[in-house]
This record gives sequence, C-alpha cells and structure tokens, in this order.
Amino acid sequence: MADSRLKNRTAKGLLWGGIGNGALQLLNLVFGIFLARLLSPSDYGTVGALAIFSAIAGLLCESGFTLAIVNKREISDRDYNAVFWFNVVVAFVSYAILFFSAPLIASFFHTPAMVPLSRFLFLSFLLGGLATAPASYLFRNLMVKERSQIQILAIVISGTVGVVCAFQGMGYWGLAVQTVLYSGLNSLMMWFICPWRPTLSFDPGSLRSMLPFSTRQLITSLFTVVNNNVFSVLLGRFYGMSQTGFYTQGNKWTTMGYSTLTGMINSVGQPVFRETADDTERLRRVFRKLLRFTAFISFPAMFGLGIVSNELISIAVTDKWLASVPVMQILCVWGAFMPFGVLYGNLFNSLGRPHIYMWNTISLGVLQLVCVVVSCRFGLNVMLEVYTAVNILWLLVWQYFAHKHIGLRLIDVIKDVAPYCLLAGSVMILTQIATASIASEALLSLVVKIAVAASAYCLLLWRFNSAVFKESVNYLLHRKG
Repeated sequence: MADSRLKNRTAKGLLWGGIGNGALQLLNLVFGIFLARLLSPSDYGTVGALAIFSAIAGLLCESGFTLAIVNKREISDRDYNAVFWFNVVVAFVSYAILFFSAPLIASFFHTPAMVPLSRFLFLSFLLGGLATAPASYLFRNLMVKERSQIQILAIVISGTVGVVCAFQGMGYWGLAVQTVLYSGLNSLMMWFICPWRPTLSFDPGSLRSMLPFSTRQLITSLFTVVNNNVFSVLLGRFYGMSQTGFYTQGNKWTTMGYSTLTGMINSVGQPVFRETADDTERLRRVFRKLLRFTAFISFPAMFGLGIVSNELISIAVTDKWLASVPVMQILCVWGAFMPFGVLYGNLFNSLGRPHIYMWNTISLGVLQLVCVVVSCRFGLNVMLEVYTAVNILWLLVWQYFAHKHIGLRLIDVIKDVAPYCLLAGSVMILTQIATASIASEALLSLVVKIAVAASAYCLLLWRFNSAVFKESVNYLLHRKG
C-alpha cells in the first residue's frame, strides 16, 4: 500500500513537473525567438556575462535552506521564520555589495554600459531571495502543480513585456526587464499561494540546526554555478560580447531541453527518496526506476535536439545565429547525461549525506575549471568538448558512492541506462542519414526529422517491450480517462 501511494504521488509529481517545465521551456522558446530576432549577439552577450554575479548572489540568499527544509524530518513555523529573516538580510546586503561593485564589473569586461544594466539586473536575485521560505514550503509539500502554474503565468507576463521592450528598440534592456519582472512575479505569487506567513520572531537555534546541511548545499551550488558560467566569463573577457552571445544562445536552447528533464526529477526526487531512505532495498528499487525513466526521456530528447539544431536556429532566430549551432550540438550530448548527476545528487541528500554531494561537486568543479582554462586557447568548441567529456566520465564517481551506500551495482545501472542510450543514438544517426537529401529545406527537414525519429523510437520501444514506455503510456491514458 505504501509503495502504491508513493508511486501515485511520484507519478503525479513527474506529470506536473513535466507539464510545468515543458510549458515553461516552450514559452521561453517562443519569447526567446522574438527576442533573438530583435536583438544582436552582443546584446545577449552583455546580459549573459552578468549571469554569474546574479547566480552567486541568489545562491547566497538561498544558502541551501530549501533542501535543508525538505530534508528535515520534522519542520515547524520557527524553521520557516528563521530562514525567511536570514534570506531578507543576506539579499539586501548582497545587492548593496554588487550595486557598488558595478563599475569594477564593467571595467573587467571593458563595457561601461554594464554599470546601470547590472544594478538593475541584480534586482532579480533580490526579489527571488525574498521568496525562499514559501518556495521551500511548496517544494516540501510536493505542491508541484501550484509551482508550475505560478512559473507559467510569470513567464507569460514577463516575456510579453520583454518582447515589447525589445521591439521598442531598448536592446539588452529588454532581456533585463524580462529577467527582473519574472523573478518579482514568481516571488509575489508564491507568497500569495503559500499558507505560511512570517512573524517578527527569530530563533537562531532553528537556523543552526539546519546549517550543517545547508552549508554543504551552498558550497556545492556555488561550485556548480561558477562552472556553469565560466564560459560566459572567459568569452566575455577575452573574446568579446558577440562570441559570448553565440555561446549564450546555443546554451539557452540546450538548457531549455535538459531543464525540463531536471525540473521533473527535482520536483519529486528529494521528497520521494526521503520517504524511502529507511529501507535500502526499497530505495534502490525506486532509484533504479527513476533512472530508467530518466534515460527513457533524456537520451531521445537531447540527441533529437542536437540533430535538429541547425534547422531550429535557422527557422526560429534566423541565420545570423548559425554560429551557435556547434555550441548547441556539443552541449546536447552533455545535456543528455546531465539529469543522471541530478538524480545521484538527490539520492545522497535524501540519505543525509550531503557531504558526498558537496565534495563530488567541488572535485568535479575544480577539474572542469582546470580543463576549461587549459583548453581556452584552442577555442570555444574544444573547451565545450573537454567540458562534456569530463562531466560524462564523472558519473562513474557518482556511481561508486551509490554502490557503497545503497549497494547499487554498476552493471545494473548499465542495464537500466544503456539500452535507451544506444536506441536513441541509433535512431538519431539513421534519421540524420535518411533526411540528408532534404537538409537544404529547413522547415521540411525539421518536420520530417521529428516525425521519423519520434515514430521510430516509440515503435522500437513497443517492439522491445519496454516496461517504462508501457507504464508511461498507461498512466497518461488513465489520467486522460
């Protein structure tokens, strides 16, 4: 009975996580197309180069307390209250520091216009940081549907305003307005829907009880953010804003693909693993099932995105962005494997072993940083290829610790994942070969590639009697009924 309830809650969370993140990425795609047509690569590069500062400040505001609240067995209003007031103080202090550092940032990138732009753009993390407590409440209670609805509404409003600003000739300010407005609306609506409300009391003890977990999460996330944004910093500093813009555009399309997948995983992974953490056999069974589901979705989605990248870029944002196609194709390979690292991270956090997640991420981050800096002189594509290879190989390190703590064997992981990887890869290669003769007709090529690849993949899964495929279809049909 417990397994049945957990299965239903997990399926519902995955469904709404998929719907919410899918809709969010689709809307981002639509608005991104309009913005990319209206703006130049240097506009995107100027905003993209500042992303690392907002991301680091946002992490300092959140400080790992979202997962600390989710991971805590018993939670009270005192805990939410302590997190809220901590976030308020850190958010305003961080914004003040970056506000006065704006001239130094602009000087580093040799772009004086970044001074007013950065001061406005940094409001996004300030507004987002004020909603950490309600976001944690929604996350802990698996209110995935509500979170998805909030994000969709926020992106519709902010995206519309951003496009209008760009159409009025505001350049990169259109991107900045969209970012800040999205963050503000998202925070406001989470406060509206969350039943918890803060009081003026503050219990330092509640904060201290969560610090060991949250500190590890913060350090881990900081390394992740630095490594995810290192390309924008290096390109902005040494190659100029246009090259940064091409990377930002290619990375944006890839991110839209894997964010849908990681959003589904994150919406249920930590809470579900936490519920099964006391039963190793059950936890291993649940983890392997999510592993198979991830492989079933991730490989065809990201490999497929890679083979249609040229057509998508050409049709959606015009040929002026074609230089971003190689970036997108390389990152799609990394994006296909990236959700597995997220799944392993959720596993270790649920086991109360965030130090494993932290040190793995730090070690990976240091290795990535060294490899990227060393390969910097060989150009962007080589940097990305090295980055992708390091990330894929590091999954073996994650697996070592999974075997050590829950007895998950590498051979079982390979059995769960490899069939979907090989099947999806083969389908995409054959699709690319079969449609080579119509490559010059971008729209026709795009439609045919999607139709052929999707049909062939589903047909082969049905032919090979894939349990995950059949369960997913049955669940969707049941929901429809």
